[in-house]
Amino acid sequence: MSDTGKGLLKDLFTLAFLIVIVVIPIRLFVVSPFVVDGESMHPTFENLDYLIVDEIVYTLKSPVRGDVIVFRYPGNPSVFYIKRIIGLPGETVSINHGVVSVTTITGKEETLSEPYIVNEDATYTRDVTLNAGEYFVMGDNRPNSSDSRVWGPLPRKNIIGRVDVRLLPVGNLGFFPGSANYSLATTTSP
Repeated sequence: MSDTGKGLLKDLFTLAFLIVIVVIPIRLFVVSPFVVDGESMHPTFENLDYLIVDEIVYTLKSPVRGDVIVFRYPGNPSVFYIKRIIGLPGETVSINHGVVSVTTITGKEETLSEPYIVNEDATYTRDVTLNAGEYFVMGDNRPNSSDSRVWGPLPRKNIIGRVDVRLLPVGNLGFFPGSANYSLATTTSP
């Protein structure tokens, strides 16, 4: 075999070795791709947006309100959903005609300002108190989202990770797409 052939073989072996040692473990344990299926997160994410999910972030810190997460649907863990975290463990989430407020564990009531949602003519009222390890999640397209309003709190163990990158469409490429800086109007709870 010529020196060129040996060099090519060595390069191919090195590439295969790097894929097995570096790329596959990162893909399996650190980040994973996710393709949006449906309109429940419109206008933040559209059908077929290609996202990268950070699977390690929540081993280092707890999920926070406003994070967009991918998780296993509690009713069928083989199905993956994408939603926004609204309520944290120990809090009470109150929805009154589409207006969402949260009573924190310190007893303060905070009305969420949610400029990213699709408005709805909501006529329902609901209060949900979350236990330890439970989160309340909702889609940004509230009229077209199956979320905690329908099937209840999301167990922490079902959370896969946080959406950190949108790769496609290229025109919307960016880091931390959908991140929300909540503007909270705090009122005193009776």
